[in-house]
Amino acid sequence: MATPLLSDTDLHALPALPREAVEHGEVFTRRWVVDLILDLLGYTADKDLCDAKLVEPACGTGAFLAAVTSRISASCRTHNRPLEDALAAVRALDLLDRNVEQSRVVVEKQLVEEGWQTEEARQVAAAWVEQGDYLLQPDADHRADYVVGNPPYIRLEDVPDDRMAAYRTACSTMGGRADIYVGFYEVALRSLNPGGRLGFICADRWMRNQYGRRLRQLVTSHFSMDLALVMHDVDAFEDQVSAYPAITIISNRPQGEAVAADTTRAFGRIQAREFADWYAKPASESVTTTAFQAARMPHWFPDEDSWPAASPARLAVLEELTERFRLLEDDKTGTRVGIGIATGADKVFLTKDEDLVESDRLLPMAMVRDTTSGALNWNGTYLVNPWTAEGDLVELSAYPRLAAYFEEHGAALRKRYIAVKQPKRWFKTIDKVDHRLTRRPKLLFPDMKLTIHPVLDQGELYPHHNLYFIVSDVWDMRVLGGLLLSKVAEAFVEAYAVKMRGGTLRFQAQYLRKIRVPHPEAISESDKTALAEAFDKRDVKAATEAALRVYGLVELPD
Repeated sequence: MATPLLSDTDLHALPALPREAVEHGEVFTRRWVVDLILDLLGYTADKDLCDAKLVEPACGTGAFLAAVTSRISASCRTHNRPLEDALAAVRALDLLDRNVEQSRVVVEKQLVEEGWQTEEARQVAAAWVEQGDYLLQPDADHRADYVVGNPPYIRLEDVPDDRMAAYRTACSTMGGRADIYVGFYEVALRSLNPGGRLGFICADRWMRNQYGRRLRQLVTSHFSMDLALVMHDVDAFEDQVSAYPAITIISNRPQGEAVAADTTRAFGRIQAREFADWYAKPASESVTTTAFQAARMPHWFPDEDSWPAASPARLAVLEELTERFRLLEDDKTGTRVGIGIATGADKVFLTKDEDLVESDRLLPMAMVRDTTSGALNWNGTYLVNPWTAEGDLVELSAYPRLAAYFEEHGAALRKRYIAVKQPKRWFKTIDKVDHRLTRRPKLLFPDMKLTIHPVLDQGELYPHHNLYFIVSDVWDMRVLGGLLLSKVAEAFVEAYAVKMRGGTLRFQAQYLRKIRVPHPEAISESDKTALAEAFDKRDVKAATEAALRVYGLVELPD
């Protein structure tokens, strides 16, 4: 683990986190949610909890500690151990002195109410709870069998620069504009003893957005993602907050079986108990109730770029397909996903004037509007093309009309960043033209669409940068088009893609590459015919029926 190279003196010299930022980041968890997390972790009184080490990184006013205290008390009685045996069983920290005092009061009060002597209760409370910054503690202080809690929600820009630098040094996953809770995940995970478990309730945005990528990579590389229980509509906190929370259980072991679960507003104390009972029975089937649905999967998703978001039943299907099939982009089949050309000055480089420059300097372009009907209907747009077939810029002296046209727009072209950087190549487009692409059959995808929309270009046009394309050495493009027209292929994109207002999806290369497909040779001739015909007719239902057969699925869950 990357630890801060700070002495105690250096640490005390760091500017404190602003109290208002800390207080704003405090979100207190309801007791029944705390009990659910501890149950899911297996932190129960039937175990000898004196011999386990639990760490809470940001204890607040003691919501988790009250439940932990009660369970340790019951465990001591069950196993006939004195309370003093639990002095090292818990370590809880908080940045605010008043929270430390309040948490100690909570622990002491709970123990006294359960029949322990006041003095020994006070001694335990003092031993368990201390003031400190969890992210900047020495490694030796962190080792744990369980790490539990609700990490604070504080944006890094709210942290003083010196302390932020220390955090970034300590926590390699805290890249970009990360929330501070990312660091809590990292430090907690690296502190786990073999077989140790983390149980946090926290915003789930790190599972999908850019700033969570390093954390996802850490989890997929070294830990087992055991449970993601989404609780967006659940009243899980004492105050009303828009935190998009989820309970995550992660273990320090190789990836094993995983559970994806989601909840409704009806999820409360009773339903939490029902879910915990279901989760504790590994052989139990997937479950759907009015309050929650959950599905078991052999593994969690292996890719750290992004983790999918969908109903548990659909996630289970996608994980199964991930296990059984290869990615769409595949060197073995020569299948590649790409994006069309970016010019940096479309008003100059795109034209409908066939006589604007020399005819061999006009390259027919496929535009989004050409794909609207589902068949390619070219509207006559050309690229004013500065590239040779070999991939070099043309000699303008050989093309006087082209040279005159570019000079006419020279001021605009030379102001572009790419031209400032390469002044002698001031008339180049941002991307090169690969003339081989024009002649190849390819499937084109508009960037933004409500549903997946592959359109076939037989090898006549070059795609604009608002179009993504797929080419392949082995696929019949009509067969692949039928497969990608199906709701099965769309489900992959929908699970990974950013959804715009109104439900519009982004069909960008990074999401198209998430689609899993069989090898074309594994598809029967009858299914190839069905897929190709469905593609020609734009029949999504027929394409989906054929795709379900090809993927070996009975249905695609909602």
